[in-house]
Amino acid sequence: MVKPSSAGGGTNLASCAVAAVFIVFAIIAAVTVYLTVFRPRDPEISVTNVKVPSFSVANSSVSFSYSQLSSVRNPNRAAFSHYNNRIELFYYGNRIGFIFIPAGEIEPGQTKRMDADFSVDSFPLASSSASRVSAADFQRPGSGLVVGEESRAGSTVEIESKLEMSGRVRVLGLFTHRIAAKCNCRIAISTVDGSIVAVRC
Repeated sequence: MVKPSSAGGGTNLASCAVAAVFIVFAIIAAVTVYLTVFRPRDPEISVTNVKVPSFSVANSSVSFSYSQLSSVRNPNRAAFSHYNNRIELFYYGNRIGFIFIPAGEIEPGQTKRMDADFSVDSFPLASSSASRVSAADFQRPGSGLVVGEESRAGSTVEIESKLEMSGRVRVLGLFTHRIAAKCNCRIAISTVDGSIVAVRC
């Protein structure tokens, strides 16, 4: 009586083992590529210019027009679709003005300039808000944009600008991820002539 050969079974087992190893390595490679190349990254925001075209002080109240130029870069390999966002101005924690940024899209690796111009209605100055601030007070490591001259230092009013960009990217056309970034700036304005003393972002 002839016994059936086990060579065929051993060959099949070896083939399955090789296939399993290949699949594992393929998964590891795919995950590595995803994490290094296609991993969703938050947008990069920078404020490049801040202006106060008009400024008025009367009866301990302030009103002015505000202009801000920002750049938003999309570091992803997929388009960044951002929602309706806004730039807000705060004074002592109270919002004094804002403007909406319409929804849009930033192509992969591209930078989009965003201009914001709006007026801030008159608001009362806090009794302790007027102080002497110089550009040096804002100049710290990693402070970002700083403008102004020491000669303009004197009585100032400090406001805060807040910009948040949120939206989504669709990785490989399959997976949707929500991403967001914020940029806050402290801005010192001279109450003498409305000039910008310093900006720190």
